Amino acid sequence: MNTSTESTNLPEAFLRRLAEVFPGAALLTDPVDCWTYGYDNSRRHALPRAVLFATSHDQVEAAIQLCNHFSIPLSARGRGTGTTGATVPLHGGVVLSLERMTKILEYSPENRYISVEPGLINQCLQDKVRGNGLFWPPDPSSAAFCTIGGNLAYNSAGPRAVKYGTPRENTLGLRAVTGAGQEINTGVHTSKGVVGYDLTRLLLGSEGTLAVITAATLKLTPLAEATATLRAIYASVEAAAAAVAAIMAQLATPCALEFIDGNAIALIRNHSDIELPVQANALLLIEVDGPRQCLQHALQQISKAASNDGLLEIAAAQSETEVQTLWQTRKALAPALRNAAAKRINEDVVVPITRLPALLDGLSRLEKKYRLPVINFGHAGNGNLHVNLLLDTDNPEQNSRAQHCLDDLFNLVLQLDGSLSGEHGIGLEKRDFVDREIDRNSLDLMRGIKRQFDPNNILNPEKMLPLEN
Repeated sequence: MNTSTESTNLPEAFLRRLAEVFPGAALLTDPVDCWTYGYDNSRRHALPRAVLFATSHDQVEAAIQLCNHFSIPLSARGRGTGTTGATVPLHGGVVLSLERMTKILEYSPENRYISVEPGLINQCLQDKVRGNGLFWPPDPSSAAFCTIGGNLAYNSAGPRAVKYGTPRENTLGLRAVTGAGQEINTGVHTSKGVVGYDLTRLLLGSEGTLAVITAATLKLTPLAEATATLRAIYASVEAAAAAVAAIMAQLATPCALEFIDGNAIALIRNHSDIELPVQANALLLIEVDGPRQCLQHALQQISKAASNDGLLEIAAAQSETEVQTLWQTRKALAPALRNAAAKRINEDVVVPITRLPALLDGLSRLEKKYRLPVINFGHAGNGNLHVNLLLDTDNPEQNSRAQHCLDDLFNLVLQLDGSLSGEHGIGLEKRDFVDREIDRNSLDLMRGIKRQFDPNNILNPEKMLPLEN
């Protein structure tokens, strides 16, 4: 889907100035070379007129200042793994790629922090700090490919957020360049600090609409001494949802609590050789961590909470090989979905834990009403579900039904005191629904913040917030 609304050529004077800051292969202007950078992991595309590859803070600052001077829109991006079109350059302009900014700037395991550039891959960070018995809790499923900058821009979390939190809870400070081309340094290097407004948390999740992050100081957490993994299989979605609420109500907090519904199980059966009981209509993957001497007690508590009349079986892995086998069910889902419906609509919603049964019941009703297969899985411990509508998006009639289904889905989520996005962000895909969740006065304040950070509206324009009439 090409969503470009503007395709003007860039001024020659602007290009000459850019070439001074981004010499040689650091600047692309041929449409053939730029084409790839008009995509993210959504179906949207718009052709940028230039692509810049920054390797330093100073280059980022210079690029934003030049774009201000010539009134050129700029979209920053990492590896483009986002699913909401947030990095698609709607108005052409310039794409600023941060994928080459991969340095570790400072590492202090004694103080449990690390400062890095935004292009560093999440998995590379984890590999670096693991040797000191540490980790950074955010672990999206794309951790092997996604960048720290992208994690921060979307506040992307992953399974471990149920116990350890999102980037907002695990980032101490930032260095960034505002849309006005001004350097700012936010936050602290300490575990406490209350001086001034919390601009760090404001920038996290802002999808590059306020400032471009050039460095981040991340709070590291000690790895648990021991980990155990359970797989619980249920006869119904309702039984699994009730188990989630019971698990989260007892004292031992799992470090991961993943849910897969019956439609997803059927898909896995059709596209892999993983064996599951015929009666299986939902399953939970549960991971527990902590001191070794406490782990058995935690497993007993969680197993007890997970047990109800709908439980078919529950098994704990006895070795690392068995852990991998249990997680194969979850890992098999992504390729199965790609094979079954490459053009599916993938949404990301979140509700309070106790509202999960109502959400899943509502999704079942929507599936019947709109005659579209709906596959649900995700981070149940946070109430965060990934809702996948399977359809042929090139079929106008199916596409129309899907859009009406999404409309009802978002209304249902808000009725259940939920939120339209748990970790995938807003971008373009959900922009026009945001005013259903956020009141007019709050939106006015947010637009005022945008103007303060980005007075000429060059940074990722027309993303996140609904357009003003």
